[in-house]
Amino acid sequence: MPPSTSRTVTVHWASDGPRRGPLTLGQANMIRCILRDGAADVDIHDVWPVPAGVSTGAVLDALRELTLRHEALRTVFPLPDAGPLPVEQVVLAEGAFTVTVTDFDVLPDDPARHADGLARAARLAPFDLAADHPLRTVLLTERGAPVLLALVAGHAAADGSALAVLRADWTELLSGTELPDRKDTLTPLQLAEEEASPAGLRKAGASLRYWEKILRTAPQAMFAEPRARTAGGSAAQLTLRSARGGAALARASERLGVPAPTVLLTAWCALVAHRAGQSAYLGAAPTANRYKSQLARTVTPLSQDALLLLDVPAGVGFDALLKSAWAAALNAYRHSRFDALRLWEMIDATTVERGSRFGRDVVYNDVSGLPGALRPAAATAESAPALELAWGDEQALPTALLTFVYRTDPVLHLALWADPQLFDRAEAEGFLTGLVRLLEAAADGDVPLAGLAAVTGVAGPERGGDWTVVDGCWVSPAAVAAALSEALDGRPAHVTADLTAYLAAPADPRGAHDALMRVLPSRPGVLAPRRYLIVPAVPAEPGLPAGWLQQQTLLEGTGRPTAEPR
Repeated sequence: MPPSTSRTVTVHWASDGPRRGPLTLGQANMIRCILRDGAADVDIHDVWPVPAGVSTGAVLDALRELTLRHEALRTVFPLPDAGPLPVEQVVLAEGAFTVTVTDFDVLPDDPARHADGLARAARLAPFDLAADHPLRTVLLTERGAPVLLALVAGHAAADGSALAVLRADWTELLSGTELPDRKDTLTPLQLAEEEASPAGLRKAGASLRYWEKILRTAPQAMFAEPRARTAGGSAAQLTLRSARGGAALARASERLGVPAPTVLLTAWCALVAHRAGQSAYLGAAPTANRYKSQLARTVTPLSQDALLLLDVPAGVGFDALLKSAWAAALNAYRHSRFDALRLWEMIDATTVERGSRFGRDVVYNDVSGLPGALRPAAATAESAPALELAWGDEQALPTALLTFVYRTDPVLHLALWADPQLFDRAEAEGFLTGLVRLLEAAADGDVPLAGLAAVTGVAGPERGGDWTVVDGCWVSPAAVAAALSEALDGRPAHVTADLTAYLAAPADPRGAHDALMRVLPSRPGVLAPRRYLIVPAVPAEPGLPAGWLQQQTLLEGTGRPTAEPR
């Protein structure tokens, strides 16, 4: 590493204010995520190139002007006297922030990657939500000339789209371009007021109803198979860069007359459903929620999960699925504005009543439309390999399958994190290679979904045994019985193919159901029984005659909170 010197510069600012008001839905959601998961996993970073000939003073002035232009950069979230979470935002009238200036005689090899590493390291320290400026920056200079700005943004202040807005404004400020006024752009305080209006509350309520309908009917887990175990852990990053994929995606887009991101999303849904052995795709797709012109350049966290449910019947082709995917995605995006606390209260209540678990098993995050924000430094490389796969560091993976799409043209560039319980390294590489093969096939013509194994080289799951579909979910009755017995401290249990559970007395349906729900999240192949029968002794054989049930059943019930046993 070439030698360097560092100094810290303090930049002061003053504006109108102070003002205060309630949190937006996005702010409240991000603050809960930060406090629950930690800043390193939630906050975001970027590297901004500095145009040649710009001085350090001009960089600092642009950062000050950026702070004055966007209220989110002057906003803090004080903790209330009672309660663990902030309940309001406060726009400050004055303040200061610091910039670390690191000067090199000669910049390190691949300076963008070095700056990216500095930004990642800076993410490890959390922001003080009640006091800190939400941008943490390091300016890299070479013999005093600014070259790159590495920065971390607190996710309570900005999402990926907002970070792209900041980058664009900052670049314009450095070029001397006069930025347009912001009179038609909602501030976070104005957005919070709109969300609390009758119309805003109706929209949020409609989103909750949309989610609830899906959670009551869709597969409880995409990857329900013998290999699936406890979700969560770590996984290594697998990066795909493929000129073949980019060219195929462009040709398929032209053939089908739809945007490339829609083609790629459809291919992803089809391949995931095939690999999971499901007739439907269920996954989260974080969306920017900037569908109104007044929100297009608002700097605040607007992104929330869109829940995408797409039927993937084996008897149709890729072209027909594409039409369904477009409609399903639009419906999901329309219902992605909600109160996250109310959402999770609904999820908890709904899953207990259904006897299922909800996990973000699959997350698809397409940031290719953002101008540079959130792309890794390697995305700027000039090479265009036909198909290149590279393994990176491990990181926490709270889901089974996560991808970030960074670029679609001319090179398809994305990163995948796959649960190693479900995908060993060869299988993960085969999955991404199969995605490129599917795009190439779709570029040439329609692809029957029933033939995806031959087209992509990706095999479906091996279930066998007693695995069966109940209530739209793949489950193993034997696994249900084992989980139920474990939840009840070893009490014998027998579960039939229709998910009727037999438990030996003394027991009661409500207690059995509650106990099973506590262990259910770590068992994607387990769905709670439809009903619980308490009998003197657990039968050794299924298919007992109705007369025996009438004589031997001591207590019967669904175990759900809304139903009483009899």
